[in-house]
Amino acid sequence: MAFTSEQIDSITTLMDVYIAARRPPEHMRAQLDLGWRFDGLSLFIFEIRPQWNDHSVILHHDFAKATWVESKKQWNIYWHRASGKWQVYEPLQWAGNLQRFLLEVTKDPHHCFRG
Repeated sequence: MAFTSEQIDSITTLMDVYIAARRPPEHMRAQLDLGWRFDGLSLFIFEIRPQWNDHSVILHHDFAKATWVESKKQWNIYWHRASGKWQVYEPLQWAGNLQRFLLEVTKDPHHCFRG
């Protein structure tokens, strides 16, 4: 089941505020920035960086993922391993709301999301 337009608006507002509060200063954003996106029922948070050997190539590196599970009314939480695979975030495998997911990503007590 897809999100309703009201849910999308609510999620977009929350995520835009979250990202805006954590973006680096304007003068650094060409070297490092943050973003987010939807893909179906999953939401991704990512770093935006130029490729190390070709600064004209801009890369998006996903580091946190939350997937909505309608039947359970929860967001399943994942972190991106160096292998390129998504791993269930064991300390908090799910959150009842998106704010709880974002709090865990911000705190990152196990250094899974941002290293």
